[in-house]
Amino acid sequence: MRHEPRQSSSRAPTRVDQLVGGKIRALRIAQNRTLAELGSELGISHQQLQKYETGTNRLSAGMLSVVAEALRVPIADLFEDESDVDKSTLDPALKVRAQCHDWIERTKSTEKLETMARVLKALSTG
Repeated sequence: MRHEPRQSSSRAPTRVDQLVGGKIRALRIAQNRTLAELGSELGISHQQLQKYETGTNRLSAGMLSVVAEALRVPIADLFEDESDVDKSTLDPALKVRAQCHDWIERTKSTEKLETMARVLKALSTG
């Protein structure tokens, strides 16, 4: 990612804010999560999350950390410009793994988690 000159003291969102917001949106969609679901996990409204995703509002450093944790990605990934990535090197299984992980994270019942573990074990050995 290239650094751009700082704007005057304006708190207006920058190209980087829009890049980060777009990345958050792409990750949320890839994980099959709604604005309401992720917003609830973050403790904000879906409207506020949408403003972050569109780059209308800027995210604080603290919120960046919370968002990265909720999406299970390193903070640096939120700043990665997709146009700078060689898509041929991406593992196609990453999206599916993220979806599986998301379902596991959403499951609160220990009994259901044990069932999931047995199914995954059976599939991996079969």
